[in-house]
Amino acid sequence: MSSLARTVQAVLWSFLGIRKGADYQKDTERLNPFHIIVVGIVIALIFVLGLMALVNWVVVQPTGL
Repeated sequence: MSSLARTVQAVLWSFLGIRKGADYQKDTERLNPFHIIVVGIVIALIFVLGLMALVNWVVVQPTGL
């Protein structure tokens, strides 16, 4: 698995709050902290933009009444 894929996987597991201690130790040894920060910001931005798009879609939908 590539370093980028491992970083994305580690960040996604962290967002869910599910991570084994041994896997966390491996991540801290292998992954670059700068990459973790960048990937975390990008994933958080995608999440927020997705929520905004979902809310916009729900609000704009006609009620049909």
